[in-house]
Amino acid sequence: MILRIKRGKFIRAGAVLTFIPRIPWSERPLARFNAAIPRYQRVLFYVLLAGIVLMAAFLLHERRVAHDRLAAQNDATPLAAPVSNATEPFTLDLASDSDGSVTAVERQIALPTVPSVRARALLERLMAEYALPNSLHPLASGAAVDDVFLLKLPVAASAPSPADAAPEEELAVINLRGSFINDHPSGVEVEMLTLLSIIGTLHANFPRVTQVRFLVDGQPRETLAGHADLERVYPAVDTTVAAGGSSQ
Repeated sequence: MILRIKRGKFIRAGAVLTFIPRIPWSERPLARFNAAIPRYQRVLFYVLLAGIVLMAAFLLHERRVAHDRLAAQNDATPLAAPVSNATEPFTLDLASDSDGSVTAVERQIALPTVPSVRARALLERLMAEYALPNSLHPLASGAAVDDVFLLKLPVAASAPSPADAAPEEELAVINLRGSFINDHPSGVEVEMLTLLSIIGTLHANFPRVTQVRFLVDGQPRETLAGHADLERVYPAVDTTVAAGGSSQ
């Protein structure tokens, strides 16, 4: 016959009487531990323990936020907006860091018809080429161009006759995103290749654009990443450069 044992009571199990004494609180291990350590040290211990737990929770939260931020950055390369236009050929001036060249290549894509929106979509496609894994001029992925404004340049004082009239010239104002500038590699050559690539791409696809100026988040900025000048107005010309630095 098996009986449930309770402390401090005699329990009959067959013919054997068993007594399990109740351990006084003062003799238990936790009580001895508390009695051996001063109260202020116990308080300090529990405060430190709570601080460790809170710090661990904070670090886990920050790790999750950083992971989400990196995932969003890796997937930030803009996709071409759906348009109803048929695809058409256009030219991109692609830079190469290995030999300092800028080469004109042809691509096919459907572009918007509004000139300023078309220019922005074209430059975003150019930047997306540089975000590809095997890019010869690697740049961080993500939206790079916020807006492109095409402004008509002042007409000469004496109006030309219809026989020798020329198309109106335009100034392209490219408003770059601050995030693109902050992530751009620093260096004289790499910065100039980026500017030459942008200027040459606009020149090849927008014949009326004769000058190019850059802004960053709508404001003037001295340099791209410490070297290439962003305060000057660049002429929109053919910027293709052969390997070794000679113009094509």
